[in-house]
Amino acid sequence: MSKLKFIAAAIAAATLGLSAQAQAEGRIRIAEQFGVTYLLLNIAQDQKLIEKHGKQQGIDIVVERTQLSGGPAINDALLSGNIDIASAGVGPLLTIWDRTSGKQNVKGVASLGNFPYYLVSNNPKVKTIADFTEKDRIGLPAAGVSVQSRILQMAVAKQWGDKEFSRLDKLTQTLPHPDAAAAVIAGGTEINAHFGNSPYQEQELAQNPNARIVLNSYDVLGGPSSSTVLYATEKYRNENPKTYRAFTAALAEAAQFATANPEGAADAYLRVSKSKVDRALLLKIIKNPQVQFKVAPQNTYGLAQFLHRVGVLKNQPASWRVYFFDDPAIGQGG
Repeated sequence: MSKLKFIAAAIAAATLGLSAQAQAEGRIRIAEQFGVTYLLLNIAQDQKLIEKHGKQQGIDIVVERTQLSGGPAINDALLSGNIDIASAGVGPLLTIWDRTSGKQNVKGVASLGNFPYYLVSNNPKVKTIADFTEKDRIGLPAAGVSVQSRILQMAVAKQWGDKEFSRLDKLTQTLPHPDAAAAVIAGGTEINAHFGNSPYQEQELAQNPNARIVLNSYDVLGGPSSSTVLYATEKYRNENPKTYRAFTAALAEAAQFATANPEGAADAYLRVSKSKVDRALLLKIIKNPQVQFKVAPQNTYGLAQFLHRVGVLKNQPASWRVYFFDDPAIGQGG
């Protein structure tokens, strides 16, 4: 190849590279799961807030959404490059942060707010986790690894010691929230308990007279805490700064809207999710004093410390800032 042709080829390759990088800006693929915990994403979709903030950044953003169930499926989709923004509980975030440290460097983007998770049982004999027997089965989104599983393990460790943290794992079974809730409400099935989220846990309590709260996640974690979080690879964040900023700004605006306008937030959820949940029950959930709409993570570090202590995490984070990106949008977290 002549020197001129070599230079021309190099310029063409560089131009293609710049073009590909430029095209990367303006596209965001988001995966979410089931429940009201994803309300901020629903509001952002309903009001086209990501697109709005993209225009303020000078770009047109195409938003693609998909729905999956369980942290492992979400994490696989993120690492395979099929999605850009993952949404799951703090447990799956910590797992993938630990697994990708020094590689893809997956970290948290923001919280979707503080929601209490209830472990609900329709077995009248079960009043605490100590009452579960071999005959009981607990449905949750990903047995052993979902945030519900990790919180249950943390509760078990407090009850019987760290060495026994997986004691009740054999009673758990992987089920999407809608399926587990249907089983608890109907009764008479193998699944007689569900560690879920809103609105499914409230529907269970409202529709089955035998249903009761066995465990509240806030009691295990020591107060209000981020239930569901968003996370991404370092590569996506670095290569798409304007899209990323538009996304976090949209989340912050959605949180402000949900706090100030519960009625509008409920309507947005119903429109986007196509849920058949009773609107009055939905409003009760959104107005619950224990529910707080904020994008800054809160009270996540205790779970991280526990998971490292029992050997689930190889890397010990010095603080929550280690597994979240440093962004002004999330402010003072925890």
